[in-house]
Amino acid sequence: MSVSDWNLSRRSLLGRTSQAALAAAIGSEVLAKAGESPATTPAADAQTRKILNYHPKMKYRRLGKTGLMFSEISLGGHWRKRDGGRVWVNFAKDEVPQDVAQNRLEVVSRAIDAGMNYVEAITAAECLAYGVALKGRREKMHIGADDHRLGPRDFANCTVPRQIHNVEECLRRLQTDYLDIWRVQASMEGTNTDEHIDVMVEAAEKLKKDGKIRHFGISSHNRDWLKHAIDTHPQIEMIVFPVTAMTRKAGDPVAKENLVERSGWDNANDFTTSIFDSIRKHQVGLVTIKPFAGGQLFKTPKKFPVVGVGSKEENDLARLSLQCILTLYDEITCIVPGQTTVYEVDNAARVSYMREVAMTPADQQWLEDVTRERMARLPADYRWLRDWDVI
Repeated sequence: MSVSDWNLSRRSLLGRTSQAALAAAIGSEVLAKAGESPATTPAADAQTRKILNYHPKMKYRRLGKTGLMFSEISLGGHWRKRDGGRVWVNFAKDEVPQDVAQNRLEVVSRAIDAGMNYVEAITAAECLAYGVALKGRREKMHIGADDHRLGPRDFANCTVPRQIHNVEECLRRLQTDYLDIWRVQASMEGTNTDEHIDVMVEAAEKLKKDGKIRHFGISSHNRDWLKHAIDTHPQIEMIVFPVTAMTRKAGDPVAKENLVERSGWDNANDFTTSIFDSIRKHQVGLVTIKPFAGGQLFKTPKKFPVVGVGSKEENDLARLSLQCILTLYDEITCIVPGQTTVYEVDNAARVSYMREVAMTPADQQWLEDVTRERMARLPADYRWLRDWDVI
């Protein structure tokens, strides 16, 4: 993949980021009106008042047909564990350790101050920790949640009563009455059937009727399964999948090293159509994960509690990766990087605050070189991520 393939020239970066930011912040109707500065129009003021936890420096994008406006940089559910791992699964007796509670309180507070307004929680531990951190300020954040142990990744859980129980357990641990998004975690490999999706949809409709969720989405690590799901089930309002700085849209020139084997769904090995086409067609919101390949882009292992501001190289790599992804893909509503420290929150927020400032050619080349080298040596349990090089 060459620098020119990434289309990150100063002119294209400025043009794409400026248009995307305005469209997200004030809506296409206002953007289409020539003349006044959008920031000072009554219509723009009315739009920003509707954005939860609005910050004038943060940029916001519409979550598809939900109508919700999310900060384009939001807060991922994961943060580093004591052993250096990336996912806290559960806590003994459902009690959040004091140091963990303090860390999440500080990180969430900084995220709120920065204008972030969406947080994900996809394990029991994450629901508990974010429930504690958001206590007394639930109205500052949209919440998307699920419990992977109770969800339809286990086919035995593919019944309506069990999925309602799944959501009710999330609500209990989060100490809230409703989820803005039930972003149910389907099989990562794309092995759930259409009947399983029907069960998820039926449960979602019942949960909406009872006021326990507002919107319904699905996550998976299988591109073709997700495309099939949104093409066949209009009830799906948003989806979650990984995007890295290596990712490119199908239909663009495809490098030989990006050709991978896919199987199992109608569009397997089809590099002429993109899941982005279905996202636009069905007005589905898109939240993207793993911008840093689950931390594999970074050389320095981190263990909880992480202290200090981190290395300049890793901060720059994180910032440029986020900038690249947001600049190239207007279809993305937001990225939810895991953020272990307040310094990581500041670094991520800066991406949105300063995105109109184009990358230098040197930054572009460095990002490409480092990303290519580290993605080429992903460990075995992360090599599936290369299946998302072309989507």
